[in-house]
Amino acid sequence: MRIEQLRQEFELDVRWTLFPLHPDTPQEGMRLADLFAGQMDIDAVLARLCRVASEIGLPFSARTHTYNSRNAQELGKWADEAGQGEAFHQAVYRAYFVDGENIAQPEVLAAIVDKLELDSGKALQILQDHQYAEAVNADWQRAGELGVTAVPTIVFADKKLVGFQPYESFRTFILNG
Repeated sequence: MRIEQLRQEFELDVRWTLFPLHPDTPQEGMRLADLFAGQMDIDAVLARLCRVASEIGLPFSARTHTYNSRNAQELGKWADEAGQGEAFHQAVYRAYFVDGENIAQPEVLAAIVDKLELDSGKALQILQDHQYAEAVNADWQRAGELGVTAVPTIVFADKKLVGFQPYESFRTFILNG
């Protein structure tokens, strides 16, 4: 999805809201096979996600594990304030969905921050002190109030569009909102 293109075309004010996708996942991560045991055909779901991502030009790799995103979300709030939010979120997306890295690990996040030329020592302190916990909690509450159950979910004019979609689907969604 090309958020910047949508912003320009429709003069939108985009507000990102974080969502607690599997918040009970332990810091070391969890195998997808264990998380979704008996609930779905994981290989088929990953194949579909890879196909859709390819169709819309989004990098994506089939993975075997899921990781807790809470630390990345908290650090993302700091990166937003530092003017590096978009770059940080893209780097975390790539680390998680393309490279299969454990984004719960402070060292992984510090490496991402280093690449963005932000202070990794400060990032580690922020994570240790959970300085942005309240901001993330507020987003999680808002996501619940909006009825968000999957990512991405786009809410516009009290309607929702769920999942990765071609750009034209977003245009139609906004025009018909």
